[in-house]
Amino acid sequence: MYLRVPRVLPALCLPALFLAGALGVAAPTDQPASPESLRVSTAAYRVPDVQLVRQDGKAVSLAEEMNDGRPVVLNFIFTSCEAICPMMTQTFAVFQRKLGAESAQVHLMSISIDPEQDTPPRLRDYAGRFRSGPGWNFYTGTTAASVAAQKAFNVFRGEKMDHTAVTLMRAAPGAGWQRLDGFATPDDLIKQYHVLVAAK
Repeated sequence: MYLRVPRVLPALCLPALFLAGALGVAAPTDQPASPESLRVSTAAYRVPDVQLVRQDGKAVSLAEEMNDGRPVVLNFIFTSCEAICPMMTQTFAVFQRKLGAESAQVHLMSISIDPEQDTPPRLRDYAGRFRSGPGWNFYTGTTAASVAAQKAFNVFRGEKMDHTAVTLMRAAPGAGWQRLDGFATPDDLIKQYHVLVAAK
């Protein structure tokens, strides 16, 4: 079962957003446009026992990072992407800002699907471009670890250029995941996050 939320994108918005990503511009807007319908569903995923590397250079267990007690909001990106990744990352940035003080209780996670290129320094630079706040971590690692994480959450598409916009949320360790396929807006994430936390 899933819910479709219709989206309408003004004709000039998408090229502008793509250009902003290509130029590395990250001035947050309150509501990035969404070019397609948003599909919301629930799913059960098993977090793989793999080791990743955070943007601070520390090697970490993915399972331990996700099971620290905080709600998790997750996406998969790569820093050289000039299409959907800047839009998704911008959405996370505005979502985090709109949460305000509540953002300290949420763990945002962005895992690279291009780990050979996305070194920790490159991820730190990318995070800075989007003004990520505390509680938002970016991850790289080996190709095998990245692929294992992608497959575990059913986002692996073989080639990085074939990836799609997916956001995943979980209210607490052991809880089910909510999956948002398509371009969620910050307000979509706020709404779904509060629904999940309230039902915890």
